[in-house]
Amino acid sequence: MRIDPDPNCAEFGMLTQYLDYQRETLLSKTDGLTREQLAQRHSPSELTLAGLLYHLALVEEDWTEVRFAGLPDREPWASVDWDDDPDWEFRNAAFLEPIQLRSRYREACDRSRAVVSKSTGLDQLSVKVLGDGRNFSLRWVLLHLVEETARHAGHADFLREAIDGTVGE
Repeated sequence: MRIDPDPNCAEFGMLTQYLDYQRETLLSKTDGLTREQLAQRHSPSELTLAGLLYHLALVEEDWTEVRFAGLPDREPWASVDWDDDPDWEFRNAAFLEPIQLRSRYREACDRSRAVVSKSTGLDQLSVKVLGDGRNFSLRWVLLHLVEETARHAGHADFLREAIDGTVGE
């Protein structure tokens, strides 16, 4: 269920509330669709709702668990040859059932929330570094997740409308 972020809360709460709002927006765009509908492509893009769900599950797990907290990659991501197939999650999502995709995304979000809840605060630095050798703060990763999720929620809005005409927030 989407809950509007509290306009008067502190920064930490505002960031996590906005992220949760965008997560629920994405889930609402995939609600009630079949596997075939989730896998539909609409020219000129190759994006699908299934691919977006699976991609964002990867994004949640990779940025919070692996890069920020230093935990090992989970399957199936750990076994993927990303150099050989950089869009693996987008392509393979079409073979998963809606319940699998939605559950994996929800579980990834729950695990992200768990990492965030164990942090020492927004200024805590990541275990791993960015490509330029700098660590990033929890604040940075939360803002990155808000941006990534909101961008793909916008894509999902267009894809859902093209599938069955459903529009809305």
